[in-house]
Amino acid sequence: MNMQPNPTRRTALNPASESGLSSGAAEEAVFADTAAAFPRPNAIEETFRRLGERRGTALIPFLTVGDPDIETTLEIIERLEEAGADVLELGVPYSDPLADGPVIQRASARALQQLITVRTCLDVARQARERGVKMPFVLFTYYNPVLQMELDAFFEEASGHGISGLIIPDLPHEEAEEMLERADRANIALIPLVAPTSSERIDKILRNGRGFVYCVSSLGVTGERASFHEGVDDFIREVKSRTQLPVAVGFGISGREQVLRFSGLCDGVVVGSAIVRTIETLIPELMNADKREDALLQIREFVAELKV
Repeated sequence: MNMQPNPTRRTALNPASESGLSSGAAEEAVFADTAAAFPRPNAIEETFRRLGERRGTALIPFLTVGDPDIETTLEIIERLEEAGADVLELGVPYSDPLADGPVIQRASARALQQLITVRTCLDVARQARERGVKMPFVLFTYYNPVLQMELDAFFEEASGHGISGLIIPDLPHEEAEEMLERADRANIALIPLVAPTSSERIDKILRNGRGFVYCVSSLGVTGERASFHEGVDDFIREVKSRTQLPVAVGFGISGREQVLRFSGLCDGVVVGSAIVRTIETLIPELMNADKREDALLQIREFVAELKV
């Protein structure tokens, strides 16, 4: 990616260390910068604020749009909100993912057979809004589909179709300024990803964070896990100490016990592969008119069990 740098430098996340401000003045600078980024309320920020007032933990499911088809995706979205989902990640299927494990790779392959594109995913968000779905949507996509659509067209459609946040795992923060500037103008949060291996870069990554911080709990790709990276608790605490943004944890979280384990440490929990796998196992029933409602109910109940 060859982007022209933005000459406008934003306020540093840790201004005290860079400009000699007191810690109180530094916090005020951070809040002022975030407020300047979003002159009107962003639905993700509002959701975390509301949950924070009652000390709740956001449940953030992930699904692959178009797996197994568009209508089923829309009905699953409705069931996820009924189950208590607070924010939803809409995954754009991609043929060459760097962060996705085998479960989500298979879902992407099935969706790509349905000719699902980033525009299709944006239209699904629009249709879900028309059906009355209220929870914020975060689009999870790799950079190339956005670039192919052209940035101006992408952000115009994303904003108009009800997208509140954006995660691009293959966009380094060093090359993200143009994307951040456009996202801010569209009132879409460009959500940063930080991993246990990011320790020396955390402040730089968080500096222009929006919406919430996505902490990667494990090394490698997405997928269900029985255990997590050693030191993940300290890693989450370190990230929380460096930002005023809510912190959500994902990669490998698959059941209620793991959600409970992390809910005391962070502000939100992302569950992806376990939900996508549940959908995968129920595809025969979802495609059977007589069994479809029962399959949708099973998905809803699985997600409801994750809500704490």
